[in-house]
Amino acid sequence: MEERGIKMGLGLGGITTPMCNLLAKGLIDKIVDTQDFDMGAIESIKTNPNHIEISASEYADPFNKGAYVNKLDFVILASLEVDVNFNCNVVVGSDGMITGAQGGHPDTAAGAKCTIVIAPLLQGRIPAICTNVTTVTTPGETVDVVITDYGIAINPRRQDLIECMKDVKLPFCTIEELRDKAYGIVGEPDPVQFGDRVVGIIESRDGTVLDVVREIKDYEFQD
Repeated sequence: MEERGIKMGLGLGGITTPMCNLLAKGLIDKIVDTQDFDMGAIESIKTNPNHIEISASEYADPFNKGAYVNKLDFVILASLEVDVNFNCNVVVGSDGMITGAQGGHPDTAAGAKCTIVIAPLLQGRIPAICTNVTTVTTPGETVDVVITDYGIAINPRRQDLIECMKDVKLPFCTIEELRDKAYGIVGEPDPVQFGDRVVGIIESRDGTVLDVVREIKDYEFQD
């Protein structure tokens, strides 16, 4: 940013020290903060008048027309799994166990002009790029770019981005090619086996049911 003279008008989200350092250096005009993730962020919000506390409604409420997620040009998010339809899973591990909540993942993805998801191709021995995610928590229609250590895939919905990147020397490929690379290294894992009992509901931003989490059952080998 310093080399190219780039400055951010606004930094948003769960805030950590590196973001606060950008603010202190004058590379960000304002940070709006709905949660702090480390002591450096806490100290910054105490002492820097350009580091501003906001409510969860101001941050991401889909029924708040002034929500800050709708002011984002770019958002960079992580994901446990991404499938070939660009759906993301950030709630359920590849073993089917609930690992946490999605936070503002689907909100920022929906609000930003360009949503970038980063993930390793493999999480240990488990493909992070797969045919179908275990549970959909952020729909693929709101995800524009997936960046892995083995290549970059742009959602075909974003032909404008594909056109913009056509002469850029980066390892672009399709999301299916990334999936095939992952399966080529570790194989295609058997899906988790679930029972019928629903133990969790994933709501879309408008309150409709996006997906459900089912109770895991003991693995049964198939003949």
